[in-house]
Amino acid sequence: MVQTHDRPKSSTQENKESLGAITNNSPVSDTRPWGSFTVLEEGKGYKIKRIEVKPGHRLSLQMHHHRSEHWIVVSGTAKVICGEQEILLCTNQSTYVPACTAHRLENSGVIPLVLIEVQNGEYLGEDDIIRFQDDYARTDQKK
Repeated sequence: MVQTHDRPKSSTQENKESLGAITNNSPVSDTRPWGSFTVLEEGKGYKIKRIEVKPGHRLSLQMHHHRSEHWIVVSGTAKVICGEQEILLCTNQSTYVPACTAHRLENSGVIPLVLIEVQNGEYLGEDDIIRFQDDYARTDQKK
């Protein structure tokens, strides 16, 4: 018979659990036509992702009803459309995307774009994406 012993929780573990965070050790990753993302941490009302966009690729022009997003560039250059604004962000720069605002992220550079995305909202599911335009034919076809 195998015995297990409970180890005392670290203050980090207790803090994560008190915030409602998922504390498993295996991050969730997914590959998309434009690159990939990894969910680093998720809890009640927030999700933190590492996003990598391949050179010359971009995400959908999209909107979310239930979440806002903060993007922090780790490496590369991001071309960001947020509402009527278009900006370029370099390493260590960031921007905020409010809920219900059309936005797009693009890597027009020659190295991979890596950024950290912090989502905030009551619902953070991947199905809260309204696509207006997409290079990979994933636009929403509503009749």
